[in-house]
Amino acid sequence: MDAEASAPLRRREMAAAASGASRCRLSKMGSGRRPPPARVRVAVRLRPFVEGAAGASEPPCVRGLDSCSLEVANWRNYQETLKYQFDAFYGERSSQQDIYAGSVQPILRHLLEGQNASVLAYGPTGAGKTHTMLGSPEQPGVIPRALMDLLQLTREEGAEGRPWDLSVTMSYLEIYQEKVLDLLDPASGDLVIREDYRGNILIPGLTQKPITSFADFERHFLPASGNRTVGATRLNQRSSRSHAVLLVKVDQRERLAPFRQREGKLYLIDLAGSEDNRRTGNQGLRLKESGAINTSLFVLGKVVDALNKGLPRVPYRDSKLTRLLQDSLGGSAHSILIANIAPERRFYLDTVSALNFAARSKEVINRPFTNESLQPHALAPVKLSQKELLGPSEAKKARSSEEEEIESPEPTAAPAPASQKLSPLQKLSNMDPAMLERLLNLDQLLGSQGCQGTSLLSTPRRERMELIKTVEQKDLEIERLKMKQKELEAKMMSQEALHPKGKENCTLTMLRPLPGRTVTVAKPLKKAVVMPLQLLQEQAASPNATIHILKKGRKRKLEAPASQPDQGEDCWDLELSPELLALGRQKILDLLNKGSARDLRGLQRIGQKKAQLIVGWRELHGPFSQVEDLERVEGMSAKQVETFLKANLLSLLAGQRCAPR
Repeated sequence: MDAEASAPLRRREMAAAASGASRCRLSKMGSGRRPPPARVRVAVRLRPFVEGAAGASEPPCVRGLDSCSLEVANWRNYQETLKYQFDAFYGERSSQQDIYAGSVQPILRHLLEGQNASVLAYGPTGAGKTHTMLGSPEQPGVIPRALMDLLQLTREEGAEGRPWDLSVTMSYLEIYQEKVLDLLDPASGDLVIREDYRGNILIPGLTQKPITSFADFERHFLPASGNRTVGATRLNQRSSRSHAVLLVKVDQRERLAPFRQREGKLYLIDLAGSEDNRRTGNQGLRLKESGAINTSLFVLGKVVDALNKGLPRVPYRDSKLTRLLQDSLGGSAHSILIANIAPERRFYLDTVSALNFAARSKEVINRPFTNESLQPHALAPVKLSQKELLGPSEAKKARSSEEEEIESPEPTAAPAPASQKLSPLQKLSNMDPAMLERLLNLDQLLGSQGCQGTSLLSTPRRERMELIKTVEQKDLEIERLKMKQKELEAKMMSQEALHPKGKENCTLTMLRPLPGRTVTVAKPLKKAVVMPLQLLQEQAASPNATIHILKKGRKRKLEAPASQPDQGEDCWDLELSPELLALGRQKILDLLNKGSARDLRGLQRIGQKKAQLIVGWRELHGPFSQVEDLERVEGMSAKQVETFLKANLLSLLAGQRCAPR
């Protein structure tokens, strides 16, 4: 039993590693250790009976056992029950504060650590998902409570004297019929979902609004909520026809060295409910919307099943919703799933389906990591390559201004105006803009308090001296090379004055056009003879042996020496000794008489068909007496036989050529 219980756990860990391997490798935690796993936490909320609805007097089909488990009547046998256990269960008397404080509030602290978190509201239509996420002015839901606490945390952590400077931005979108629409800017149209080189999911062109207080959040969120697509059905007068996603991003910048940066994202997702069109009575546009909603939720179930089974491919890309939830399910976020169910018996099948999905989602494993990066030191000196990119006049002006600044003693220097105090600092183009802005603000603060100069904020004097010394060494090297060039030119001019004839000959030689594709040799080779290797070695042993070698290649025109008269065009000529020619013909004849079809295919101009014809003719008429008997074979003309003979003679004799001495 232990082995059977550990097998699903191993499969789930393998699935989590396969789906989030790229994001885990890109972790900026500063160590090579694998991020620890974090299972998706699931909470179930049972809404109360709807007042005035049919069947409100019936007993509920769901009953809570304790704070973590519940039971549902078995529709096949009502005397039996199906029991489920989750991380938390909230009955019909639970308040909005109970759900938020028990499941959502603990994950907000992870955002300040540079990690991602997500909250998903799942369930059938009419189960109370939107009420759980938004709530009402009297009973705020998860979204307003989370934003209020998150903004309070950022104000406390970003206060003066704390090491981090925090900023919060928000984006709001909906997925309507597989289209990603920006609710803060409805005119932007359908947006695309991308993945950056770090493996993070992003949406280019999505509006981001900075918020510093809850009033800022309400000013942007309330009008955007009115842009969300809703419609009336038989089960719900304001049924959500799209999946709504509120993205809150927390950026942190360290105020002191090493100037780290962190980024945490919070996804607050209100999913549209699955619908049974026979009960909702959807037609026309509502039927099309319901089909898109059910399809995306079906793909969501496939993703959860693939993660639990450890399949090599997780179908994130089959739907815009699952593509956006790639970090939340099997990715790098702390995820909370709030499954909303209804107590009425008419919702029995939807309730069981939602509970089964929640039970499968509880087995999904994520691997959150801290998204942290290091920024270069804000006071790093200007690189030399950047100064070299300036023009000569600009570089000279920059050097002269720095020399004047060094020559003038700093203690006796007159206090510069506030606009010119940070002139060396403003030259650092590679500095982060936010860091430069903070340094300028600090300079103004010191100036207002009576500080005389900000030498510590400018480029350090020692580094400036080293930089100027390097530039001077380069200038000296250039001057030395120029002087050497002038000396060489003067030496050449003196030689030309002493030897004017040599100058003319040199000029004529330099102006003479080069002959195209010619080779100048003292003794041009007239002919080359191909001989057997043994005979060639015997000739090479003699002291007065002269060996001419034939090299494979195009014919080359030989330029005759000036002392010999022009005798026309000299080219390579090919001469074969009769013994060598007879030897080659005998080899071909032996191969025709004794070789198999496979051996014959090794000859030039002989393919599979001709090889079979030669073997068949040989079996019928006996061996070939000479190579020319090939003309009797079907498909071999006299011209083809001649071409065959020339090609194979050269190929057979090529191995007997001698390499150059």
